[in-house]
Amino acid sequence: MLDRSRTRVGYAEGAALTHTIERAVAAERLGYHRFWVAEHHAVPGIASGAPPVLIGALGAHTSTIRLGSGGVMLPHHQPLVVAEQFLMLDALYPGRIDLGLGRTLGFTAPVRRALRQDVDDPDTFAEDIVELRAYLDRTAPVTARPAATGTIPMFVLATGRGVALAAELGLPVVVGGPVLDSPRLDEVLGAYRQDFRPSTRAEAPSVAISADILVADTDAEAADLALPEAWAMARSRQTGEFGPLEPVAAIRDQTWTNQLRERVEAHLARTTAGSPQTVRRRLDELAERTGADELIAFTSTYDRDAQLASDAALAEIMTGVSDPELVVSVWAASSSRRPSSCWRGGASRASMPVRLSAP
Repeated sequence: MLDRSRTRVGYAEGAALTHTIERAVAAERLGYHRFWVAEHHAVPGIASGAPPVLIGALGAHTSTIRLGSGGVMLPHHQPLVVAEQFLMLDALYPGRIDLGLGRTLGFTAPVRRALRQDVDDPDTFAEDIVELRAYLDRTAPVTARPAATGTIPMFVLATGRGVALAAELGLPVVVGGPVLDSPRLDEVLGAYRQDFRPSTRAEAPSVAISADILVADTDAEAADLALPEAWAMARSRQTGEFGPLEPVAAIRDQTWTNQLRERVEAHLARTTAGSPQTVRRRLDELAERTGADELIAFTSTYDRDAQLASDAALAEIMTGVSDPELVVSVWAASSSRRPSSCWRGGASRASMPVRLSAP
């Protein structure tokens, strides 16, 4: 699961971080395998700008679930500093840390200036990953501390070119967004698997699919859960600002232009939202289309009770286990059982932050 620490109208922005911790605790009890957090800078709707700091807090409140970044935006950082941060996390929480790497720059010109970036700067993403991997593997001229005793898994969060880069470097790839919607998806994933070069970190290609997933009793109720995120995305294209999540009733009371409605509907169409039967069918179709090894759920809605109920329902879909006590455990913490999961023959996992990953 990938959780972006979405802010909500009526809550202090910092509360989003507490909400993320609470969600991770619930995800662990539900049997999710991974819980990742995001990096966004100066975005009103997202409170997470420093994944290593938040991962440290998550580790203190959980005991078994893997924790990671989805991802660290490498153009913002020096590879040595990222290596040191994640080596520290791995020393504190051995065998539980993942490192997802992306290349997205700041969304606006003022943010890019604050990050000392320019859109015309040379693209050093590939070189930076190689350098970072050398620090983690203790093959660099400088030894990052604390020295590694194990291997921290690395993942490439792929835009178009990132898929080819992951194949070249022999790393697992995470695919979502425009790449997942592209008519060239089969070609892109086929090239990744064909061109993959085995490495010390991965002997075979591995594809994780990132999807926006919400589950409710009915398709209509799930569409309501998806509306706050769809509204925020559509409004951001008008205002240039990605804002906090709003309640459904407040959204419906606002003025909708035709263009705004079209953008909301387009976003909802891309969201895997529905009843358990609808979501199960769409996830099976997604698995068949992509041959993915793992599913990453990155869902957000305003109603936190409904969000955690959706997380529980998704865990039930992925495991095939119907356990009312397990669903209750999202809030009541009444179950410590870890269900097994199967997606495409049992090889994959359900991970949340939205990564749905249950071992």
